[in-house]
Amino acid sequence: MSPVSPKLLAFDTSTEHLSVAVLHGDRLLAHEGAGGAQASSTLLPLIRRLLGEAGLPLAELDAIAFGRGPGSFTGLRTACSVAQGLAYGAKVPLLPVDTLLAVAEEARHAFGAQQVVAALDARMEQVYAARYDFAAHGPLGQPEGGEEPLLLAPEELEVPAGWALAGNAFAAYGSRLAPAAARHEALPMAAAMLRLAPALLAAGRTVPAAQAWPLYVRDKVAQTTEERAAIKAAAAQR
Repeated sequence: MSPVSPKLLAFDTSTEHLSVAVLHGDRLLAHEGAGGAQASSTLLPLIRRLLGEAGLPLAELDAIAFGRGPGSFTGLRTACSVAQGLAYGAKVPLLPVDTLLAVAEEARHAFGAQQVVAALDARMEQVYAARYDFAAHGPLGQPEGGEEPLLLAPEELEVPAGWALAGNAFAAYGSRLAPAAARHEALPMAAAMLRLAPALLAAGRTVPAAQAWPLYVRDKVAQTTEERAAIKAAAAQR
């Protein structure tokens, strides 16, 4: 007898793209659209619509997956607060998913990349980055306790020989990023989170609503006038 497919809701608002997906048996329903400032007002109606189309009551979900970060501070708070509110009301566990892992999974699924450096534009002349080796470590890309996401300047990002570079940092920093075996535009898609969910569930990664927190990485979002001037001067020199 084949295992029963979990009933899952997943969403990500960590970038300017909003991604929501529902898995119910063999049915996968997804929505992709504009995020950013719109996400706080559109996320809940989209969730209700997709659950309704899937015929899946919120309380019947096995877990709610959300992009925990790193990413936009506002976007991470939106995803986490919505996930917590839904989980408290329906008594459903939460499955926090690293956004960079979702980017790497999207590159693996769409382009066949097995060794991926995931990089997301962190603004302020920096990128969020992490490495995932699906060939060596299976469906989660890296072993338990693997390296934490990094926050660094584009020039500081290292890509091992033969690895792919995936994410949304190319438009802003393309010529400043290290060479790679391939470059793939990829975002932390809700469907990617659903593909990761079985391994994450098996690894015991669900948490109660009270223990779900965003992963910010950066602890500062504002710059002084002097810091902004220094960044502009450094960019001009490059």
